[in-house]
Amino acid sequence: MKKNLRVLTGLVLLVSFGCAEQQNFDQYDDISVTPTLEGSLLYVETPESEINQASGGNFIVETFNFDAFTEGFVSDNLLDGSITYQLENTTSKPLELQVEFLDEGGNVLDTELFSLDPAPTAILNREVAYGMGGRSIDIIRNTSAFRLTATNLGDSSSTSAEPQPRFIFRSSAQFRIELKG
Repeated sequence: MKKNLRVLTGLVLLVSFGCAEQQNFDQYDDISVTPTLEGSLLYVETPESEINQASGGNFIVETFNFDAFTEGFVSDNLLDGSITYQLENTTSKPLELQVEFLDEGGNVLDTELFSLDPAPTAILNREVAYGMGGRSIDIIRNTSAFRLTATNLGDSSSTSAEPQPRFIFRSSAQFRIELKG
């Protein structure tokens, strides 16, 4: 018992007078947490047969609600990022696509316009930056919906020789958000 008491006393003295750095518990205040979040935004696919059946040339006129950017925490802490668009046209028609960024009142904040030649063409890729060095980040912060308008600039009777001719639109976003700074 006396031996255990001596060992315990020795350990207490060693810890008390041993080499130890003074702890800085205020380091939490110096931490910055800024992850990059990435995800899909929109995906639309239209077969050529539906494009041929559309009257008035427009084969897509659709508004997609998207309130993720306008949510208070996200909007207040969004730093910068980009939206990547990928368009594929394997139809026999020249096509045009307009993407409009809308605020809660339906006002247009920004527009992207794409022109696609008939097949065979390469996949069109475009990346648009927002924030530092790009367009205003306020466009993204205030976007609550996207409106897509796709137009057939060709005829409505021809059909591509491709096995499954179609128009495909994909988009994704990658943004940095400050969680703690």
